[in-house]
Amino acid sequence: MKRFATLAATLLLAGCGGGLYLGWGDYDDDGAPSVSITTAQTSVVAGGTLRVVAAASDDDSGIDEVAFYRVDGATDTRLGSDGSAPYEWNVPVPADGRTTVSVFARARDGAGNTANSSLLTIAVTP
Repeated sequence: MKRFATLAATLLLAGCGGGLYLGWGDYDDDGAPSVSITTAQTSVVAGGTLRVVAAASDDDSGIDEVAFYRVDGATDTRLGSDGSAPYEWNVPVPADGRTTVSVFARARDGAGNTANSSLLTIAVTP
């Protein structure tokens, strides 16, 4: 990832008696974070719970949260989020006749940039 930085130096004279403010920093974080998702389980029982863990990082502004989603047909159902590592979630698995459950994680960095993990699909047993 190429990093863009803006060096800004600002002098500010305050109204009452003056003063000096000098500031600089990296203010241009337009890169998405990276995120992946995994589980130790190879299958899950219908009506049970799938424990997932996500790894997320961002070179510029850090990770604010990782949200977890279950794919329900054409709908991505947000299940909740974790604001600190290790990013973990217990995914409820519906007992609706499905044979697999698919989940993904979405990381959001301090600048508001987001990225999705790849889809994790696990077998559902009756």
